[in-house]
Amino acid sequence: MNKHDIQTKEDVLLLVDTFYDRVLTNEKLAHFFAHIDFEKHKPKMVHFWSFVLLDESGYTTNVFDKHANMKATSVDFNEWVRLFHETVDELFEGENASTAKFRATTLGYTFGSKLDALNNQS
Repeated sequence: MNKHDIQTKEDVLLLVDTFYDRVLTNEKLAHFFAHIDFEKHKPKMVHFWSFVLLDESGYTTNVFDKHANMKATSVDFNEWVRLFHETVDELFEGENASTAKFRATTLGYTFGSKLDALNNQS
């Protein structure tokens, strides 16, 4: 497959679709997402990644607040990041692909650390 960089909203949609198809069949992660209506949620994820990678305006949601009730840990987010990197590497190469992996790594670390702290308070 001839890879190119993430350049369009269609590229972001391919990334989101491919990644979450894998998440939903991943034995370590699927149970966290089983209750989500992805057809309803997907436009939000595409908008987020379009904001991050393509400078699309208008994204104002606090991403962590939407995930604060997850019972996930840093170990779970490490798997999420691994799968995200694998998906990006399979589909794309270039500056935005590298940015996507960096941002996913940052999100995974931040979410994992915050959720570990919240879960240890309980």
